[in-house]
Amino acid sequence: MLALLVLLAQPVAPLRPAETSWVERLLSAATSQVGKTVRYDGTYRRLAYPGGDVPLETGVCTDVVIRAYRALGIDLQELVHADMRRAFGAYPGLWGATRPDPNIDHRRVPNLRTFLKRHGTVLPVTKRATDYRPGDIVTWRLPRNLPHIGLVTAEIRDGRPLVVHNIGAGAQVEDMLFAYEITGRYRYAPKR
Repeated sequence: MLALLVLLAQPVAPLRPAETSWVERLLSAATSQVGKTVRYDGTYRRLAYPGGDVPLETGVCTDVVIRAYRALGIDLQELVHADMRRAFGAYPGLWGATRPDPNIDHRRVPNLRTFLKRHGTVLPVTKRATDYRPGDIVTWRLPRNLPHIGLVTAEIRDGRPLVVHNIGAGAQVEDMLFAYEITGRYRYAPKR
């Protein structure tokens, strides 16, 4: 518990120039989905593996994040599947699955949260807009306890960073950072 309090008390380090360039490319890949991914569709589909995706015009909130990272050469489908094969018990058992499924596991917010906790940087959740940096991955709890995920952008409106996400109308960039209860904040970047 003391270690967690020490971690939460530490200030968030500013991004280094190399990280800034990487974050800019990540956010460009995420925001480029606006106007292309125009519908929300969480239908289970068989996907190629690795590199599988649903049709670009459709998707869910996780697909925004997955596509942005994939554009930079990071395949979360493959990484989450490999990690679930190694440590299946570490992942939520919410769907009655008895083994990893590369068609859907990476498209589930609780699984991405677990992966990010295991392999990314967990950042403190705060109510201060200035704490949220471009490229931060944020998760929320929507009404009816539904999970949601998006990426913090560099665009600011009314003192708050905008978020790129898909909450039902396709990929959008919106002022919604504090619209719902934030359940997690992470950074995930390639190891250098």
